[in-house]
Amino acid sequence: MSAEWVNQAIFYHIYPLGLCGAPEVNRFGGPVVHRLDALHPWLEHIQSIGANAIYLGPVFQSMSHGYDTVDYYQVDRRLGDHQTLQRLSEVLHRRGMRLVLDGVFNHVGRDFWAFRDVIENGPNSDYKDWFHNLRFGEGSPKGDPFTYESWHGHYSLVKLNLSNPDLRAHLFDAISMWRSEFGIDGLRLDAADSIDFDFLRALREFTAETRPGFWLMGEVVHGDYRQWANPSTLHTVTNYEAYKGLYSSLNDGNYHEIAYTLNRQFGSDGIYRDLQLYNFVDNHDVDRVASQLNNPAWLYPLYLLLFTMPGIPAIYYGSEWGVQGKKETWSDAPLRPKLDLEFSQEDSHQGNLVDVIQQLAHIRSQSSALKGGHYSLIFVSSRQFAFLRESDDETILVILNSAEDPVEIHLEAPGHVVKWVDLLDTNQSYTPEDRSLFVTIPPTWGRILKAVGTKNNLC
Repeated sequence: MSAEWVNQAIFYHIYPLGLCGAPEVNRFGGPVVHRLDALHPWLEHIQSIGANAIYLGPVFQSMSHGYDTVDYYQVDRRLGDHQTLQRLSEVLHRRGMRLVLDGVFNHVGRDFWAFRDVIENGPNSDYKDWFHNLRFGEGSPKGDPFTYESWHGHYSLVKLNLSNPDLRAHLFDAISMWRSEFGIDGLRLDAADSIDFDFLRALREFTAETRPGFWLMGEVVHGDYRQWANPSTLHTVTNYEAYKGLYSSLNDGNYHEIAYTLNRQFGSDGIYRDLQLYNFVDNHDVDRVASQLNNPAWLYPLYLLLFTMPGIPAIYYGSEWGVQGKKETWSDAPLRPKLDLEFSQEDSHQGNLVDVIQQLAHIRSQSSALKGGHYSLIFVSSRQFAFLRESDDETILVILNSAEDPVEIHLEAPGHVVKWVDLLDTNQSYTPEDRSLFVTIPPTWGRILKAVGTKNNLC
């Protein structure tokens, strides 16, 4: 059984240590604080905007930001304990939602218990082979009498030797515990593009055998996504290739950029036509998109594209209100702020964006073409962009306009369609003249036209 539920998914991405206002450093000896309980009121909001799956960032015991794991079997005391996470999982599953957690398996923090054993016992440690390229006789930048491979030169993050069978069993047992105690539906693999493919194959086999329908998504920035996303390793990966073009095509007045990317990925000869990539306009590692765009009005055509392009759409917490944030030289904290739900709802930075996202999510949820239909480019210019999404039973024509003035656009429509209705405004319908379709597009907005009348089936 494959993870079919993902085809219906709209994700809401939460970085819990940030949203819940946890201290930046874990003192370990301090009391358990059940900050995850603060997420319960968010579930109604998340569902109200159309999301039905939550990707919850790192929740297990770590040193600081969550990606420096200390213990895979304990919930971070800054967020709560097992019961806290169980409560959250039970409530969201009762609501019919799905839960995906971060699987941080490429590296651990220096306070990871097995690494501490190496520090204390040196060559006599039973765990020295759990770490990649760990060598005695050389010093590390951290003052150890040994050296090891880090993640991208950050020696606070120690790379794991995922080929070690005892370590692999330790991680797989942790996943089994996460599934049995927290009922998780999948994992997002942190730094998947740095993980050995043999480990990914073993993980796919393990999860498929023990939990049919379990979903694996990998964080991949560069490279051919088919190396990671295929029947043997992961189900899908993060679509960083499209991420940049989603906002820069607006800033640069160059829809050709994102049109080229989508055609390369999903056109008639697209290399990822068989993949449901994970699409996003921002996340916990990149500047908030409201801080990226030169014109806040472009948030509207941006999200319209996110919900109509091929793949799985994801919303990063707070961005539905136009929350801003830019990376600082030594800190990602501005990207991961504490938010108060009630205050955020009342103090939206961007007008009716929440209502627009809700409308777009509803349209997508009702459309077989938008959830899984083929993609084909119809028209592109600097500020206008049109494409078709087609399934066996539905044809959708998406037209975008990033200009600050309304634009009438002339398209060559599919010959079998005799009538189109705008799903964004059902009072608007269009009848082609022969195959010519003339449509006026509002400023910084678009149309989602559905074929409701064909030569074979007038309606």
